[in-house]
Amino acid sequence: MNTSVFENRRTLLAGLSLAGALAVALLSLASAAHGSDNAAALYPRTIKLTDAKIAHWAVVMRPAVVRAKPGLASRVITKLPTGTTDGTQNDVLVLSRIDISPHQSWYRVRLPILPNNKTGYVQPRYLSSLFVVHTHLYVDRGSLTATLKRDGKTIFKTMVGIGKSVWPTPRGEFYIRDKLTSFNNPFYGPVAFGTSARSPTLTDWPGGGYVGVHGTNQPRILPGHVSHGCIRMRNPAILALARLMPVGTPLTIR
Repeated sequence: MNTSVFENRRTLLAGLSLAGALAVALLSLASAAHGSDNAAALYPRTIKLTDAKIAHWAVVMRPAVVRAKPGLASRVITKLPTGTTDGTQNDVLVLSRIDISPHQSWYRVRLPILPNNKTGYVQPRYLSSLFVVHTHLYVDRGSLTATLKRDGKTIFKTMVGIGKSVWPTPRGEFYIRDKLTSFNNPFYGPVAFGTSARSPTLTDWPGGGYVGVHGTNQPRILPGHVSHGCIRMRNPAILALARLMPVGTPLTIR
């Protein structure tokens, strides 16, 4: 074969190989860019963590900054301490997770502050790993009853006492913050649950006027409007509830 022809073919093949390599590189870059666009399209995304059948909650591990929106530039709503006024660990009900990017997430949490029914956004670094509950407590102020459901099915129901008209039990969405069992005062019965609900009128009460769910040494006054806002049950009922309802359970007061 003529040497010049051979060299020309080799040059042509080399050119074709280089062109092919460039084409592959360009396709790879285009694919990567397209993939990046697709990934970017996934954010922000919201993952619901609490509904009528399942809920998630977390312990406040270090003083937590709560913001109005998921972002460090957003307004600060409040700061959550690590402990409650009952002397127990502080916790929050986690409603959803908002992923801003692959490397930045926020939790939308229900807050134990006034005004009632307030929510805000917390970075996961302030909280523990999430805990799961399958219970939900409903208090009906009209029928004066409390109903506990597990996975949407009723497993407990009892009559209750609620706040008098001048000290009403607040309406809204709350959660069970803690459980107390050591009382020197029989007025509260053998068990009391602290909730995130707060009295809208007794704001100067010690501890901030948090609403409790507890027993009573006066069962004859139930059911009725008999308290300063707390939810009272007969002692056998609160003991039964204590066996069924864990901390972190959502609470709906209607």
